[in-house]
Amino acid sequence: MVRASCLAFGAALALAAVPARADTVALLQGLDKLTARVSKFDAPVDHSVRFGSLVITVRACVKHPPEDAPESAAFLDIDELRGNGPTAESKRVFSGWMFASSPAVSAMEDPIYDVNVLDCKSDATASPSSGSKGK
Repeated sequence: MVRASCLAFGAALALAAVPARADTVALLQGLDKLTARVSKFDAPVDHSVRFGSLVITVRACVKHPPEDAPESAAFLDIDELRGNGPTAESKRVFSGWMFASSPAVSAMEDPIYDVNVLDCKSDATASPSSGSKGK
């Protein structure tokens, strides 16, 4: 209940209280806890990207204008693929807003991977090579 209230409050702050700009690419950071490897990758809105066994889909990415306090937030759907080939199953492990300035407010709880939002940007400012190639 408390977590849901915090998420609702944070989403309202990110989207309604201050005029925010909707961007088309989220800059994400992933940590593989088994190898201690950190990867930064671009995730276009409404396109899935892979990070290890995770499939990450950014549904929205908003960023405050430069004259306001820095804040980026993204709504993510994260699924974990289990199994191989055509029999692989997908399980939703996270769905919600993540905030760049406060990653612990809405964190994905997974024993192998951590994913955080770093920034939101437009296609023009996105790096040409994006995505982690998986594990």
